[in-house]
Amino acid sequence: MGLKLKNVLPVLVFLLLASTAKAQTVFDVTSAKYGGKPNSDITQALSKAWTDACASTSPSTLVVPKGTFKFLGTTFKGPCKAPIAFQLQGILQAPVDGNQLPKKDTWISFDHIDRLTISGGGTFDGQGAIAWKQNDCHKNKNCKSIAINLRFNFITNSRIEYITTKDSKNFHVNVLGCTNVAFHHFTVSAPKESINTDGIHIGRSTGISIIDSTIKTGDDCISIGDGTKNLNVTNVTCGPGHGISIGSLGRYQKEEPVSGITIKNCTLTDTQNGVRIKTWPASPSAGTASDIHFEDIIMVNVGNPILIDQEYCPWNQCTLKVPSKVKISNVSFKNIKGTSTTPLALKLVCSKGLPCENVELSDIDLKYTGNQGPLTSKCTNVKPKITRVTKPLACATSA
Repeated sequence: MGLKLKNVLPVLVFLLLASTAKAQTVFDVTSAKYGGKPNSDITQALSKAWTDACASTSPSTLVVPKGTFKFLGTTFKGPCKAPIAFQLQGILQAPVDGNQLPKKDTWISFDHIDRLTISGGGTFDGQGAIAWKQNDCHKNKNCKSIAINLRFNFITNSRIEYITTKDSKNFHVNVLGCTNVAFHHFTVSAPKESINTDGIHIGRSTGISIIDSTIKTGDDCISIGDGTKNLNVTNVTCGPGHGISIGSLGRYQKEEPVSGITIKNCTLTDTQNGVRIKTWPASPSAGTASDIHFEDIIMVNVGNPILIDQEYCPWNQCTLKVPSKVKISNVSFKNIKGTSTTPLALKLVCSKGLPCENVELSDIDLKYTGNQGPLTSKCTNVKPKITRVTKPLACATSA
């Protein structure tokens, strides 16, 4: 009996693998059915392949093989009838001229999809160099819409891995209304002079993780907007860029709470800021940011390494005299070491109307690399718990 079972098992395994392979349907944009060709526009081919793959009742894989392909942009819409994979092996190029895009604020969007996987080692190239010169959104709140490379709207139980987004005209990635989405071995690539090109912006989403990833850009490597809950950022290298930011918060009506944020084992190099929480003064309505933890962070030539700024007011677009209405609580900065390019290496400026509560600083060791004076710190409207912190950073508090 045991011998018969031993002989049957390999057959069962073979049949299982065969059935799995059969169940996976491949839609190649360069097949005769779709007619996509390298160095040409595959907008219609890729859109048709997506429609067919999304309609498949068995798991499907849409393949863009190696090569460079022009793509005007679209929204890949769900829901799909089964798990779907988008395997980008080559390079998709956006139009240089943003006026050619179907949507002025979006190049590629994935909407209302469950069990989506994007992988393949390829690149989404936004070709944004000309757009950066025209972008004044960093100082003009009424600026014209400029295209984000990748939008993920209402995506669930999905993975984006071994993929690069390059030279977006605006933000590289915008995550909105998503649940349980993981970015693994994800790369953002843009020069430091690329304006307003946040790497990954997250808002109103739960259970997002960004792990083992590299982000080089001209704005925040990761920016965390209102309604973000249970975010895990681990082993991310950031720089150049503006650091990793919670916010800005408190600019708009009815913003949702931010909570459960963990930033751990990250390295920031040559960034304008380090890890920070920023909220606008004169908030139109109340908000909260709580349970936020920065731990095991290495700073290499970073400006403003540790920062809470509740007087965030770029280009004087607000009223500093009215305090922020965003309540910050249960925040920790632990085991943060490295070098600061600014003498003020630790700055905690909280709201006069709603002082920060339960803020902890421990195992902080930063050295100033410049010659503009000694290493200093500043704490306002907060009384942090301080343990094992470089003496100049054990800031005196003021109400």
